[in-house]
Formats: sequence, structure tokens, C-alpha cells
Amino acid sequence: MRTDPVSRQGWFSSSRLKRPDAWSLGVPLIAAILALPVLVIFAHVFIPASDVWLHLRQTVLQDYVTNSLILMAGVGVGVLLIGIPTAWLVSMCDFPGRRLFEWALLLPLAMPAYIIAYTYTGMLDFAGPVQTQLREWTGWGWGDYWFPQIRSLPGAIIMLSLVLYPYVYLLSRAAFLEQSVCVLEVSRTLGAGPWAGFRRVALPLARPAIITGLSLALMETLADYGTVQYFGIPTFTTGIFRTWFGLGDPGAAAQLAGIMMTFVLVLIVLERYSRRRARFHHTSARYSRLPRYRLRGVHLAGALVVCALPIILGFVIPSGQLLQWALRTPHMWMRPEFLGLVWNSVSLAAIAAVLAVALALVLAYGKRLRPSLPVNGAVRVAGMGYAIPGTVIAVGVMLPFAWIDNTIDGWMRDAFGISTGLILSGTLVALVFSYCVRFLAVSLQTVEAGLAKIKPSMDDAARSLGTPPRQVLSKIHMPIMRGSLLTALLLVFVDVLKELPATLILRPFNFNTLAVRAFELASDERLADSASAALAIVLAGIIPVILISRTISRSRPGHDTPA
Repeated sequence: MRTDPVSRQGWFSSSRLKRPDAWSLGVPLIAAILALPVLVIFAHVFIPASDVWLHLRQTVLQDYVTNSLILMAGVGVGVLLIGIPTAWLVSMCDFPGRRLFEWALLLPLAMPAYIIAYTYTGMLDFAGPVQTQLREWTGWGWGDYWFPQIRSLPGAIIMLSLVLYPYVYLLSRAAFLEQSVCVLEVSRTLGAGPWAGFRRVALPLARPAIITGLSLALMETLADYGTVQYFGIPTFTTGIFRTWFGLGDPGAAAQLAGIMMTFVLVLIVLERYSRRRARFHHTSARYSRLPRYRLRGVHLAGALVVCALPIILGFVIPSGQLLQWALRTPHMWMRPEFLGLVWNSVSLAAIAAVLAVALALVLAYGKRLRPSLPVNGAVRVAGMGYAIPGTVIAVGVMLPFAWIDNTIDGWMRDAFGISTGLILSGTLVALVFSYCVRFLAVSLQTVEAGLAKIKPSMDDAARSLGTPPRQVLSKIHMPIMRGSLLTALLLVFVDVLKELPATLILRPFNFNTLAVRAFELASDERLADSASAALAIVLAGIIPVILISRTISRSRPGHDTPA
């Protein structure tokens, strides 16, 4: 019997796939390079302890562990209490303003945690407008009244919860929308009311998505540096930074990073474990719009408060305060230096975004083209960078790059009497590489989702006409995936704009970005002066947030049905 050369048992699984080629060799090689920082950190765990490490273990290590655990527990409770109810309300209930809340609840995602921390500190400190007005109204003075301390561990938990709950909201809402056309109809016919349907049906089915969103929020909590450093809370991220720059011991910093990575790995394992038996499929190709619960009276008022409060506290108030400060300090943004900061930030973010999306295209298409165990494993390893805090990645990048620079410089001195200086470490090369490692997963997931929507038969047809894989990707897939590629570019672009710890550690001398400048000014208690840089970062993040919301709305089966 004659075999069709372009069938799924042709070029996708023929004997040609067993011979190494550029795709089957290149994908694992790229993944190995991107995994280098993580491997370096793991290697330092086995290095004998230095005096600095022994000092850290005897004095501050327990504080790092305790504060990090408390911070993660508090933020975990906070994002669940905000994200799940709001996702349920906008997905399954009908009330005035629901369409506005659908996308507005994602706006705090555009607000970096360290920026909201600076803003609320300036508003709620003793010299801030809130306490100043309170003293004017009451005539109280210093020590006459109690006011909650914003620069504290509970304050950090609240700040992080306000900007990280969209991770839980995002995935919970997507899960609820997918359920709404299936199992909830059955639960309603069996007499389950709104609360029973939510508690007994929707919530258990959405548990894998909720746990995934929770794990992302906790990873971001563990990776935060600006908030905990500004509030004076000793955690792993601040400890790594102080050990590297304050004590001058990269090895001890790497060992701290290795312990921190165990926390991350535990989160990853828990997230995978939560989905070990979760397999949900739509059993019908027909979808109908499920009538939403119409809210009235006290339920309507409660829904409006629940949905509006996170937006007001997490975006409206901080943005309004930043805008007021920026208008009061025009000398900070009406000068060439500010334009230089904007150029540095935008150009760096654009370069990193283009490289990250290009790498994601190669890895995702290589996985599609050569779906072997080594290639699939390599792509999974390359996508783990988002789970690793920026501080850890920065340490993992700096150590091997510094070794390469020293090796090249030593060889050039011995052979030619010439010093090459810093080629990789201390340059933008190291910084862009760290961004690619950190945010590749963001672009990789978006690109893989776009590729999954393209039928394999299109690849088969193009290959049958003699088109090589590279041209199939560039001439067929990329034009079809324009929307996914643009979304991936915007997401990585904004993430790079917000990234702080990696930029602080790896940036070249006399090179600043908006994030670094805002952090430096806020650290010097010049909160109003930092507003223009912070506001620029927030404004840049709004467009991707709206695009994400539209993508979720369209992901619902039968979304074209009028709501």
C-alpha cells in the first residue's frame, strides 16, 4: 500500500525525524543557554560554606524565611478573597457596570507593586495628606492618636494583594466562562441556587485555574524587591541584594538564591499536583448563552462594592496621586534627562520583547515540528524562567558572564598584551539576556496558543509543495498569528518596563531606566519627584491589560452570542 508522504505519518513521524537537524539540535541548545543561570545557582548550593554564609545562617536567614513565608501566606489569602468573588460576579451575574468591571478589574495589573507602595506611603505617612488633614480636623499632635503603619509586613501584604489579585481573577474568570455553557445548566435544572452552584460546582471545577493563578501571584510575591526593600522588610530578595553588594560575596548570594529557588520549586510542584487528575472537556459542540443571575437590592450594592473597591484602591487612587505629584513637579519630566530615561526604557524593552518573541517562535515551532521527548523537555525547561525571581536570575547571569569575561581578558593579556575589559557582564548584553530568561515564558505561552489554533494540515500542504519549515513559519504561520505575536510583544514589553531587581544588579554604569529612577527617588524620600517615571510605567501597561481582557471574553465558547 502506498503511503501518503504528507500525512501525519509522513513528514511528522517518518524516519527523517530520527536524523538530527537544525530544529532538533537547535531547540535543546537554545534551552540549555537559557537555563544556564538556573544551573549556576543550583551548582552553588554544593559549594562549601564561606564565613559570610555562616554569618547569614546564624543571624538573618531565619528572618528571611519567616518573613517570606508570612508574606506569601498573607498575599495568598488576599488575592483569593479579591480575585475569586470578582471573577464570579462579572462572569455569572448581571448588574449595572458589569462590562466596565470586566476589564477594569485588570487595571491594577499595570501598577507595579513598588510603585503602589511608594504612593500609599506618601499618602498615609505622618507628613502625608491623610494624617495631616486628620490632625487639622481634630487638633491632635504627635503621639495623640494611633494610625496604622503602612511600612510594615501587613502593609506589604495589602500592597501586593492589590496589584497581584488580577492573576487569580484572570484565570478564574476564564474558567467560569468555560463552565457557564456546560455543567452549570445541569446544576440549575437540579435546583441549585447561585450560592450552591458556585460552592458545589463552579468552584471545584475552577480549582486548577485558581491554583495556577495563586501560584503565579505567590511567585511574584517571592520575587518582589522594591516593595519589601522600601518597607524595610528582610526577605530573600533583599538578602540576596545586600549579600552581593553590601558584603561583596557572590557565592553566598548564590547560595541564598538557591534556597529561595526551593520555595519556587515547591510552588511549581504544588501547582502541577493540583492538576494531576484535572481533565475537563466540553461534551457538546453546541453552546447557548446561560442567563446570568440578575442582582437587585442589597445583592446589587454588595456586588458593586466588591468589584469597585479593588479598582479604586489598586488603580484609581494610586494613579490619581501619581498624576497630582507629576503635575506638581513638571521640572522632573519637562527636561531632556527624562526623555533619555524614556528612551532607555522603551528601547531596552523593545529589544528584549523582540528577542523573547523570536526565541519563543523558534522553540514553539520546533516543538510542533519535532515533537520528541528531548525537544518537549527542552521547551519546558526554557519556559521556567518566569517562575524564577529577577534577583536570582541576575545572580545566575552575572557569575558565568563574569567568568567568561575574565577568561577572555586573561587570554588576551597573555597572548597579545591587550585587555578586553567587560564584554558581557556590566553591559546591556547581560541585561537583555536576563530579560529573555525571565520573560520568555510569557511570550512562549502566547505563541504556543497561537500555533495551536493552526491546523497541522496547513503544514502538511505547504511541505507537500516543497516549502522548507523556515518558510512555512515565516510566510504562513506568522501572518496568521499576527494577533498572538503582537500580544506577546506587548506583554513582554510591559514586563521589562516594570522589572526592577535584575535591572538594578545588571545595568551598566550611568545607565538608568524609568523603573530604576523611580526606585532611586522614592528611596531618597523624593516621592513626588518619582511620580513622573512611575506614571509612565503605569500608562504603558494599560494597553496590554485591555487586550488580555478582550482575549478572555472571546475565549468563551459561543462568545458571539449577545450577552
